[in-house]
Amino acid sequence: MAIANYFYNSTIRKYVALFGTYFNQLEVRRTSTDGTLNQRQIVPISYAPYQKILVRIDQDPALQGGASTDAYGQPIAGQPYAMTLPRMSFELTSFSYDAERKVAPTRKVRKTAVDAGGGRRFHYSGTPYNMGFSLYIMAKYNEDAVKCLEQILPFFNPDHTSTVRLIDGLEPMDIPLILNDVASEDLYDGDFNTRRSVLYTLNFTMKGWFFGPEKDKNTIKFVDVRYAEDTVANTVFSEFQTLQPGSTANNVATDDITQTVDFSLIEFDDNWENIEQISDTEPS
Repeated sequence: MAIANYFYNSTIRKYVALFGTYFNQLEVRRTSTDGTLNQRQIVPISYAPYQKILVRIDQDPALQGGASTDAYGQPIAGQPYAMTLPRMSFELTSFSYDAERKVAPTRKVRKTAVDAGGGRRFHYSGTPYNMGFSLYIMAKYNEDAVKCLEQILPFFNPDHTSTVRLIDGLEPMDIPLILNDVASEDLYDGDFNTRRSVLYTLNFTMKGWFFGPEKDKNTIKFVDVRYAEDTVANTVFSEFQTLQPGSTANNVATDDITQTVDFSLIEFDDNWENIEQISDTEPS
């Protein structure tokens, strides 16, 4: 089977890292009534479902009340302090094929670098997929949550596009990230000693591409065609045709065989013209 050969482009990893990069510098500032800045905090973000963080807050007493204590009321060294809010988390939730962006699967996307043999590696055109991401904003106070939210919403109308190099050697591609909807929820449910959490969920769609394994094929620079008037074996050829690129030493395209450098020195990205020669004698 064609898919039996191992390859890994780490594309999903790059999409996850790209998504997290959008929101890794959000900041919350708290001021007094006279406008004096009292506190500023970078909101931490991690890859995790919000349930994991909430369970950790609710069930681990070391996170609720700071350091744990022993039987004599003394703090136990090495215990973490309470998890601070606000904080954010995100997760990749779904994949769906996007038929509207389909391109011919046999179209080749060539790499920019040319190898030592004069060939150029390539990938076949990517397969379009829409990936669902969910971003969770958790805060103890609703004011902190909306401070984060207002730093996000203006940049999605409803999409924000980044140019990303998905695979080394390929040209960068535009990857749109679309904000689908926003939902809010107050997770407080209990007595006055229960910690309150305000949750905002933002659902996104990232329009990405997935590429198959890298292929390797040499560039054809010289074509030699010989014609015979009969199909019998050892028939003498009656016409000879050659086709090659033509470019001068100054990288100027030419179709004059006397002006071109050797075809092996001409690269795909140079300026060149086709030089076609037809003769009834075999070329030397």
